[in-house]
Amino acid sequence: MLVLYTDSDCDIDLKTAKEYGYSNLISMPYTINGQTYYPYTDLEPFDYASFYNKLRNGTFPTTSAISDTQYIEYFEKEFKNGNDILYVHFSSAMSSSFNYMKNALKELNKKYPDRKFYEIDTRGISVISHAIAEQVGLLVKEGRDIDYILNWAKTEVDHWAMYFFVDDLKFLKHSGRVGGLSATMGTLLGIRPIIYMSPEGKMENIDKVTGQKNAIAYIINKIKEIGLNATDYKIYISHTDMSDVADKVKEKLYENFGKDIIIHTVFTNPTAGSLAGPSGLGVCFHSIHR
Repeated sequence: MLVLYTDSDCDIDLKTAKEYGYSNLISMPYTINGQTYYPYTDLEPFDYASFYNKLRNGTFPTTSAISDTQYIEYFEKEFKNGNDILYVHFSSAMSSSFNYMKNALKELNKKYPDRKFYEIDTRGISVISHAIAEQVGLLVKEGRDIDYILNWAKTEVDHWAMYFFVDDLKFLKHSGRVGGLSATMGTLLGIRPIIYMSPEGKMENIDKVTGQKNAIAYIINKIKEIGLNATDYKIYISHTDMSDVADKVKEKLYENFGKDIIIHTVFTNPTAGSLAGPSGLGVCFHSIHR
């Protein structure tokens, strides 16, 4: 039997994971004021409003990898039951967690040499990973075999794009995780860097605009420019507790692409939210390229 895994960095909670056939959700930790939390394990349901209010009040969370021991705990129960694993995860280029995962799999392979472990690296985080994980879950529900799914991923992972912006640059500056970003004076001048997930699976600054209105228009134009049958798929919005802005984006999407499109809105997970801060919004869509 093939068992599906994903992780909380894919903007997926326990309810959504089960809906798409993921029986295991790996919780990626964050730390606030010296205390480490595992979303959807320690906190279920996760209190997004409380988390982002702490950030608004000046708290800078940190994120960390999970250990090889923790990966063994996650995976061994399925191997012991004779199951193989397919893990759809956030970008391996963004975390040292995956080095620990490899170490864990080496140990598990010694004990369970007949078991198979497959992975799909979404080369993203947040809503782009959510979209890909959802698509994989649907393929499994359709009865597609593992070879079909892995071949699908070889091309389709590159056919999902995510662009996002933040209103306050200090969190991106603090994290140092975005390439090509200069936050100096940006917030004061109203500059919104446009960030995207690169083909290599890293957050990169691709452009900059002035003002939130122009940032939204930029993303709408990107969908028109590089969308690949974008309206035949769901268009995803993820935000860090900016429901009012998400509603504005949704209306702009309807204005530009018609009322028949399907828009799915989610909260940004706390790991990505720790990087972006409490004033970020991203849109993911099916595309020619990233």
